[in-house]
Amino acid sequence: MGCGSCSSSGIPKGCRNNGSCGVNGCEKQTVFDWLSDMEQAGAATPFEFIEVRFKNGRKEYFKNVNDIRLYMGDVVAVEGSPGHDIGAVSLTGELVRLQMNKRRLKPESPEVRKLYRKANQRDIDIWRSAQDREHATMVRGREIIKELNLNMKLSDVEFQGDNAKATFYYIADERVDFRELIKVLAGEFKIRVEMRQIGTRQEAGKIGGIGSCGRELCCSTWLTDFRSVNTAAARYQQLSLNPTKLAGQCGKLKCCLNYELDTYLDALKKFPDTNKNLETKGGKAYFQKMDIFKELLWYALPDNGNEWVAVKLDDVKRIMAMNEKGEKPETLTDFNANKPTEESVAYENVVGQDELTRFDNKNNRRRKNNRRKPGGNRPQAKAQGQTKAKAPQAKGSGAPKNNGPKAEQGEANKRKPNNRNRNRNNNRRKKNNNDNPPS
Repeated sequence: MGCGSCSSSGIPKGCRNNGSCGVNGCEKQTVFDWLSDMEQAGAATPFEFIEVRFKNGRKEYFKNVNDIRLYMGDVVAVEGSPGHDIGAVSLTGELVRLQMNKRRLKPESPEVRKLYRKANQRDIDIWRSAQDREHATMVRGREIIKELNLNMKLSDVEFQGDNAKATFYYIADERVDFRELIKVLAGEFKIRVEMRQIGTRQEAGKIGGIGSCGRELCCSTWLTDFRSVNTAAARYQQLSLNPTKLAGQCGKLKCCLNYELDTYLDALKKFPDTNKNLETKGGKAYFQKMDIFKELLWYALPDNGNEWVAVKLDDVKRIMAMNEKGEKPETLTDFNANKPTEESVAYENVVGQDELTRFDNKNNRRRKNNRRKPGGNRPQAKAQGQTKAKAPQAKGSGAPKNNGPKAEQGEANKRKPNNRNRNRNNNRRKKNNNDNPPS
C-alpha cells in the first residue's frame, strides 16, 4: 500500500510503516481495509468504484473510469457539480461494494460521478488556498445573517477543491427564506453558493467535544449514520426519564441509548406481562419495578401499607401459573427474595480481646505493676543532677542494709570464702609448722 496524503519522503508520518497506514489515526474516521492483502481469484477484476472522503467525514463514491491504481490516502480529483473537487481515498476494493449496498446506492445511479485522476501539485495548492478561506467566510457569513435578521445559525463552510463553489451548512428550527442571503454571499465572495440544512447531531459531529462518558463524541470520531432515538429506549433500560441526563451536547437524546437496547430487549423476553397482578389470599399485589439482570420483580400490597416485596422471576411465574388454576398462595412475603437470613456465628468476642484499646490497657497495667515492685521504673536521680540519699538505719539494730535482690546477692558474695585466700592461708600454716616443729 502507498500513502500520499501524509508522506513527504515516501514514508507516512502516521504509522511510519512504509505505506501501511490504514489505522494510523491521522485523519477523522479512518478505516482499515482488511481485504487489501487478498488477491483476486482467477480473472476477476477489482471493483471499479472508490470511496473518497472530504471535509468533516463526508464520504462519496466515484467510478474509476481510467482504472488508476489507487491506495488509501491518495489525493484524487473527482467530478464536482459543477467543476471538480479534491478529496482523499478512504476505501478501495470489495469493501466499497459492501458500503454501497449498505447505503442502497446502485452503481448505475446518476449520483455516482467519475474519478478523473490523481491530484497534482497545482490542484493541491488551489485546494489548500480554498481551505484557508473557509474560516473567514464563515465569520463574515454570520455577520451577514445577523444583518438580514434571519432566524438561522451558520454552522460551517466547505469550499470545493477548485475554489469556485462553497457549501454553507446551517441549522434552523423553521423554514427560512434565504434567497436574499444567497445573492449577498455570491456577490461578497465571488463564488457559487449552495445552502444545506443539517441537524443538531451533525453539528455536534462537526464541532466535536467530550461526552459525559469522558471520551470524544461518537458522532465526531466514527459514527456516520444517525438513527432516531426515542424515550422508549430509556424505558426498556429502566433509566430515569431525566432530560438533563439523557440528552447529549446536541440537545437530543444520546445516540448511545441504542447501543445496548437489543441486549435489554432479549433479556425482557423472559419476563411476564407486568400488567398482570399477583393474586394472594391477602389481596392483589401490583407491579412496581424490576431488575432485569438480577431477575427480580417488586410488587406492593395496598392492604399491607404499600410495602414492596422483591420476588424472583421463577417465583412470579409459579404464582401466575397458580392463579391461572384458581389457586392463591397464603402471602407474598413467603417469596421475599430480600428476606434476611440468620447467619451462624463462628466466633464471639467473650473476653474483649478485640477491643481497640486493649494494648493501651496492658501498658497501663504494666506500669502499675512496675511501680509496686521495689526499684522498678523509678526516675534516676543522676539524670536530674542529684545524688541518692541513703536510707536511715536504725541504731543498734545490726541488721544489714537491704537495697533489694542485688544488694542481698552482693552480701552473699562477700560472706562466701575465696578459694585463693584459703590456699594462701593453708600454705602459711604449713610453713609455720615446718619452722617450729613440735617438741
